[in-house]
Amino acid sequence: MSAQHTYRVIVRGTWDELTEAARGRLLAEAADHGMTSMRFAEEGSLTYEAAPLKHFSMRYVVVSDAADGDEMAAALAEERAETALRALGYGFAGLRSTVMDLDTMKVNRKPASRR
Repeated sequence: MSAQHTYRVIVRGTWDELTEAARGRLLAEAADHGMTSMRFAEEGSLTYEAAPLKHFSMRYVVVSDAADGDEMAAALAEERAETALRALGYGFAGLRSTVMDLDTMKVNRKPASRR
């Protein structure tokens, strides 16, 4: 078994063929899914703007074998997004992902200032 890595994945997409009920629900809940609700979570975090109701993003934390790489993390996150959106009854299209491997990310720290 290879080492596990933790990935942050942003899945972006476009609303597609929304029913009037789904559109109404998204508009009613838009305040709960704005910029202040952005966070990475295993279960995902949905964000979108009400006007225009066109694009959305979902943020996920994915733990996967490092040997499988970014592609597997993206595939897992997109699968989670598809499942969640279908369960909510929301139509979508054009899912694409951006992946960051937290275990290989370089952090530049500023040196302590001298006195």
